[in-house]
Amino acid sequence: MKAAFFRQHGGPEALEYGDYPDPVVKPGEVLVDVHAASVNGADWRVVAGAYGPVSFFPYCPGRDFSGVVSALGDGVTDFQVGDEVFGVCDVGIEAAYAEKVAIKASLLARKPAGLSHVEAASLALIGLTALCAVEDTLKIQPGETILVQGGAGGVASFAIQVAKHTGCRVASTTSAGNVDYVRSLGTDQVIDYNQADFATVLSGFDAVFDTVGGDVGLRSYLVLKPGGRAAFIASGPKAPPTPRTDVTGLRPAVGRDRAHLDRISALVAAGAVRVPEITVFSLADAAQANAVSRGRHFRGKLVLKVR
Repeated sequence: MKAAFFRQHGGPEALEYGDYPDPVVKPGEVLVDVHAASVNGADWRVVAGAYGPVSFFPYCPGRDFSGVVSALGDGVTDFQVGDEVFGVCDVGIEAAYAEKVAIKASLLARKPAGLSHVEAASLALIGLTALCAVEDTLKIQPGETILVQGGAGGVASFAIQVAKHTGCRVASTTSAGNVDYVRSLGTDQVIDYNQADFATVLSGFDAVFDTVGGDVGLRSYLVLKPGGRAAFIASGPKAPPTPRTDVTGLRPAVGRDRAHLDRISALVAAGAVRVPEITVFSLADAAQANAVSRGRHFRGKLVLKVR
């Protein structure tokens, strides 16, 4: 099969396109013909070795995808060949930048009706991450206020819509060029971070969801009311230390399972969540897509079209 892979750690240019061994389906797994694969910020870090050296070379990255079931491993009874599915690779495993992927059946769900494979691939991991953060970790409630940092990003844009669907009042930060986009997601108050300091403009929030990290993450604690809580996905394996004793910092444990994928589909079907703005690359251009991802100055999601 064709795939994008790397033979040694390096920048996005280390990714090459060519022939790669076909995956072997084990019991309990499903073989999927990949039609589209999502590009995530974690991908270029895997290529760079930022999480440590990979266990073998050549190595194919990619965590989430959408496609069609082409074979079933022993014991799989909940899918049939020809089913349209989307899914996320297991924790610690990457393999989606390829024409085929073998994956546990429990990490797959049927593709949301009415969405293309490119659209479904764009929602899988960002939806899981946003749901684990705002619903499972922050446990947002109707009537609460939440600040979502970096609103134009894929995870943040999904989180904004989930929070609005829950009945929260939502504020978000972004750059001037993305203000209208973030507002179109339902955000009640949008702050251009080049024009205003969110920490002086906002106060008394029940919750913060930070997708930016660094100083933005640290200063997010300042807008919380006493008893408030903040969730962080861009500040390392733990929440950054809080300068306050009356608020709580949390690091979501992003679960990967069919239940969360089905929740994504339900939100799409209800009209509560729409697909983010998508920039499409071919699988052969995975290196270029990862270079854009590494620069972090894009809106919505990057997706590789495989078929």
